[in-house]
Amino acid sequence: MNRLIPDTLAARTVVVLIIGLALSHVISVGLYMSDRALVLVSGVGEHVGDRINVVDQLVRNSPASDREQVLSRVDNPRLHANLTAKSAVSVEQDQTRNRTRFIEALISHLNPDPKRQLRLKYVEIPKGGEQIQGTTTDRANGSKAETMLISLSQPSGQWLNVTVIIRKPGTFWGVRFGLSLLVMLAAVLLLSGLVAYSLTRSLAIFASAAQRLGIDVRAPPLPEIGPAEVRQAAGAFNQMQDRIRRFVEDRTQMIAAIAHDLGTPIARLRLRSEYIEDAEQHDKMLADLDDMEKMVFSTLAFARDDADAEPSTRVDLRILLQRICNDATDTGQDISLTIEDTAVPFTCRPATLRRALGNLVDNAAKYGQLAQVSCAQRGDIIEIIIKDQGPGIPPERQEDVFKPFQRLERSRSRDTGGTGLGLTVARTIIRAHGGDIQLKNRAEGGLNVTVTLPS
Repeated sequence: MNRLIPDTLAARTVVVLIIGLALSHVISVGLYMSDRALVLVSGVGEHVGDRINVVDQLVRNSPASDREQVLSRVDNPRLHANLTAKSAVSVEQDQTRNRTRFIEALISHLNPDPKRQLRLKYVEIPKGGEQIQGTTTDRANGSKAETMLISLSQPSGQWLNVTVIIRKPGTFWGVRFGLSLLVMLAAVLLLSGLVAYSLTRSLAIFASAAQRLGIDVRAPPLPEIGPAEVRQAAGAFNQMQDRIRRFVEDRTQMIAAIAHDLGTPIARLRLRSEYIEDAEQHDKMLADLDDMEKMVFSTLAFARDDADAEPSTRVDLRILLQRICNDATDTGQDISLTIEDTAVPFTCRPATLRRALGNLVDNAAKYGQLAQVSCAQRGDIIEIIIKDQGPGIPPERQEDVFKPFQRLERSRSRDTGGTGLGLTVARTIIRAHGGDIQLKNRAEGGLNVTVTLPS
């Protein structure tokens, strides 16, 4: 059932409008046709009554010898009259008691004398008998027709029998109704489609702006155009974006200032450590100061990179990965790269993305003995996989390694020189490019680092 429901707001709006207006059109046309049919039935009854009145007056006002000639002259394909000694309609067949709209109009227009009798019934002309053209259908307009036999007593004692073709109103489900419905639906589809598109286009613009904001807080503001509600929403969105941008910049500057100011007390502590006579305590203090200094420098580098507005350019990720792997190989690390022959274009901030991918490759080679790097484009996703042969990371700790200054003591030793910011910086940069990083232990041992980026 859900597959039949359109997915977009514009399509749903158009479908609801079409269904509602189509039902309204069908009901209104049905009511109109019903009222029209009643009016036409009354009109037909009055018309038939008038014609029979004329024939009746001609017969009564003509001499007995001329009556047959008069009847022959008034005879036509839709009305046939004759005089008989007995009524063509018996009392049992008389349908004047059925007070339909047509019969009421017919009787009221005939207005017979109370002393005269009126009988009528619906009849079918049998094959091989007397034929009257148009007894089944009126081909001129496709409407159905019925045959009615009317017997009216005469002062002479005879009966005037009139067989008349009664044309019924056209059917409700006709060609004209179908054409009117199609024209209405086409007009509704066109106009409602334009209106729904213009209204929902603003939502699509907001969605695109929200996605862009998640990648770049320095993205250009939304144009404040359109209806008043859209302009108000765009203005509020731009204010929100400006506040987020200022908050991020203030936070980054604060972190950079704190890290910078920590350099002075670290230098003073390094000088004062020279006065410690215990050599073992002296060495431990210097080691702690070295760790603190590395953390401060890493924090400054992270804040500096975050503050830099590097322009985005379109690069081939194969070439970027090739340079990263070549640089790592030159330092003696065991690196292998598997890439496809086709180019993998991607719009990014090259230096920033190179730092993130470089951190991942360096971690794999340093802590996992080697790094096997592969890159492939799968539909609208670019997938970069980095494998190592290290001890892996416990599943319950895989999210912790992305937190600042978090290191796994068993598999990530302080002797290697790490500060715990490598994966933090990498995921921040990857997410700023609209992607993400996932960690998964390999069954054969080692860790799989999967980077996904939108193509």
